[in-house]
Amino acid sequence: MEKVKSSFESDTFKLLDKIFTTLEYNNLNFQYMENTKYNATWVSHSSIGDFLKCPKAYYLHYVYKNPKTNHKIQIINPALALGQIVHKVLESLSVIKAEERLKVPLTEIYDKAWLEITGKKGGFKSEDEESKYKARGRLMLERVMKNPGPIINKAVTLPISNPSFPLPWFYLSETENIILSGKIDWMEYVPEENSVHIIDFKTGKREEDPNSLQLDIYCLLVKNLQKRNIHNISYWYLETENNPKQMKIPDLDTSKEKILDIARKIKVSKANHEFNCPTNGCYVCKPYMNVINGLGEQVGVSGYQDIYIV
Repeated sequence: MEKVKSSFESDTFKLLDKIFTTLEYNNLNFQYMENTKYNATWVSHSSIGDFLKCPKAYYLHYVYKNPKTNHKIQIINPALALGQIVHKVLESLSVIKAEERLKVPLTEIYDKAWLEITGKKGGFKSEDEESKYKARGRLMLERVMKNPGPIINKAVTLPISNPSFPLPWFYLSETENIILSGKIDWMEYVPEENSVHIIDFKTGKREEDPNSLQLDIYCLLVKNLQKRNIHNISYWYLETENNPKQMKIPDLDTSKEKILDIARKIKVSKANHEFNCPTNGCYVCKPYMNVINGLGEQVGVSGYQDIYIV
């Protein structure tokens, strides 16, 4: 009889827990836990992108931790490594006075920074592959030096509330404990209107998906973390374009609702521990599964992330 009773109580508590969780995640303001930024649902352009492509990939990238190191998994490849270094070189200029930014050739800074990703550290499989990628990045920076445009104008940055977490963020929904974070590549100051021009550097060969929420997220960050208006927004395709390509400023109310809708789905998935691949093993989650199954090679550590090549 005691065993039956214990089983009944266990099942009842599980059912109640599920009901309470469902109430909370349906935004009925039922709350049994204090909301803080430490237990919040954090979303960004990259995490949203992973979740939309494959919830399992999202889990393996942003939630799963190696039980031996307690670190998350980061997979490096040549295209990603190239983008990281070119961005690092350009973004470092924003804290230098405008008139002094190009005193040191960007290619010289680039060559020193490249040492961080040379060889397997950047996912390169051969010296020939690495030299081709390095040459591509050099040409991008030579293009910027010849056509600096906004790079030699005054730039501003978003405030950082805590040096231990060097990304701008704000509560997209405080009642639902959802936080939006992101790093904007460049914000050119437009003095005539006391406004800003948001620029995102692109190092890939393809143009950004028109359905991407990246600029929506950047606009929301700028709107909520500083007082200046948004003058315009642009992608700068560094491999092919001498100037940033201006895009349409989105309706931010619509953008907020789109992002909140995805964030709520992420929050429910985390609460229910449900992260299923739509095809039971797609190109997005498969590399992470290969790492977990011992088919990757660890090539470095960055903070609380173990870096692998597959």
